This record gives sequence, structure tokens and C-alpha cells, in this order.
Amino acid sequence: MASQRATVSMLIRWPVTLIAALLTVASTANAGDREARQWLERMSEALATRNYEGRFFHMRDSRREAMRIYHRVDKGKVTERLVSLDGSGREIIRNQSEVVCYLPDRRTVLVEKRTDDNTLLAAVPAYNEELEAHYNIERGPFTKALGRRTQVINVTPRDQFRYGYRLWLDDETAMPLKSQLCDRDGNVIEQILFAELNFRDRIPADSLKPSISGEGFRWIRQDVQPQLAAGQVGGWGVIRLPAGFRLTAWRIQLIAGSNVPVQHLVYSDGLASVSVFIEPSDPQAQPMRGLAKVGAAFAFSRALDGHQVTAVGEVSPVTLEAIASSVTKDEAKTAPTPATAVPPQQ
Repeated sequence: MASQRATVSMLIRWPVTLIAALLTVASTANAGDREARQWLERMSEALATRNYEGRFFHMRDSRREAMRIYHRVDKGKVTERLVSLDGSGREIIRNQSEVVCYLPDRRTVLVEKRTDDNTLLAAVPAYNEELEAHYNIERGPFTKALGRRTQVINVTPRDQFRYGYRLWLDDETAMPLKSQLCDRDGNVIEQILFAELNFRDRIPADSLKPSISGEGFRWIRQDVQPQLAAGQVGGWGVIRLPAGFRLTAWRIQLIAGSNVPVQHLVYSDGLASVSVFIEPSDPQAQPMRGLAKVGAAFAFSRALDGHQVTAVGEVSPVTLEAIASSVTKDEAKTAPTPATAVPPQQ
């Protein structure tokens, strides 16, 4: 949620590394950890397998946007539609093969090949088996959200490279009724809060159709390139990654507002995700340098061999700088494999 979140208008997510120390805890703590993990597993299953539709608020900084989501499962195939109820009126539709983002305020449609199974919901982590290598998962108290009893789950990063989460999971269904993306100090960066959530035995196929025809719009198709051999990414790569990060996707694509193909590399630890964009420098444009804030995300840019390198993600700025500063151009078109890990800082 990750590469598609970066390209599909930054609607989504996350951070980066591993502390080399986890370890011996009492048996009671282990039992608690197992229960917290089981809650996340239930959440991921509910998000993927249930039919539901609802309305929620997506909040970043001082901005608040009302969204509607439709999630349909038919014979094991998932289709999802996200609609902005405010301002831009954008819609995102994800089916088995692609993600389509309609941007009526820009008269543009972005089309991407689908690369993961993550939900389009912002600020909700996807559970995977490697999560606990980078994050501490603990149960909080039982409380209420949307008038329902919920279990609070805290997903806390083990180092300075990642952000964490607080989740309010419905006691009956494990659906996330509220979710917060937090920095290392616990400050809320981004959150979703459901105002209405309905489970359905069946959701009509028409509910997943866009309300925008796209006629007369500029269509940009961003096809995923065939995966190259390990480490080979068109001559570009990151030689020193924060520990736990690995290359998960690579493509050449067009970005809205640019006529030049851009190389797009995605690095992830299984939850946190960073997109690296590499494009030829425009001599007529003012080059970007250093750190910038883009909504709930940060971007770090630098110049390299006549190219602009930009790392983008909802992660700590130190993570973006570490990755962007380690991008290299290998004339042999082979990046070191595996990449050297950045040691964690206590």
C-alpha cells in the first residue's frame, strides 16, 4: 500500500528498520503478544473477506475528508471502491487486476496494475508474519467506537525509522472502526474514523462502478514492468537500506504533470513503504532539494548524475534521507544484492 498509494494520489501509508534485539520475555507477555497478533490476523481477514460499505472521515493535519467505501467479495474475487464525498470528487476502484483513480478536478484518470492485496483504507496496517521483527504489538484496553465495544491494539515501532498505529477493533468482527498513524512520540499524523459501517450478505456489482465516465479525460496507464533478476532495476538501486527493507516493485511510468518516463522503485519492510522516483533533470525547472511535506507524507529530493531522485512515503524524514542518499547508478545495471542494512540507532 503501498506503491499504489504513492502513485494513486497519496491516499495512504507508512515507515522503515529493524533493531537487532528483541527478545526474552516472560510467558505471560508472550501470551498477550499472541492475543494481540490474533486480533490483527482477524482484522486482516475481515478486511479481505467480508462484504461491507460505510462512510468514514480521513483526517490529516487540519484537513478532514468524508469518504465512502464499498468492499465486495464475489466467488473469492475482491472489488473495492473509494469515493470522496468532499471537494475533488475523486474515486478509486480496485479490482483483481488493476487500480483506477478518477481525478475529475484534474480531468485525469490514473490506471495501475494491482501489485498487492491491501485495502484502500488509509492508516490501516496490513498484517504479515514479519511484522513483529520491526514492531511491538500489544493489547490496550477495551473501549467503545461507533457505539460498539472495541479492543485497542497498539503497533509500536522498534526503532526511529518507522511510524506506529493505534487501532480500535470491533469486538465482534475485528473490523477497524478507528485507526491512527502515529509518530515515535505517539503524536497522531493521520487517522480514519468510521461514522457508519454496514455488513452485507451481498453488495450489488453496480455499487462498484464509477460515477465518472472519464470521457474527455487524460488517461495515464502505469504498467508494471516485468521483474528483473535480483538487484537489477534498470541500473538504479539503493546500496544501503534501513534494515528489513527490500525492493518489492519496480516500474517505468508516466507521472501526472510530467511527459518524461520516470523510474519508480518501491521498498518495504512489509508494512512501511517508500517510493523512490528517478527522472532526468529538467534544465528549465527549479530543482528540488532536501525535505518537503506532502500531505501526511514527506519527500526528500537530491540531484544525481543529471537526474532528480525523490523518496516519498509516510515515514520518518530520517528514513527518506537514508534511502534517497543511498541511491546509485550502476553502469553494469546491477545493484548489490542483498543491500547492506543501515544499523539501528538507539
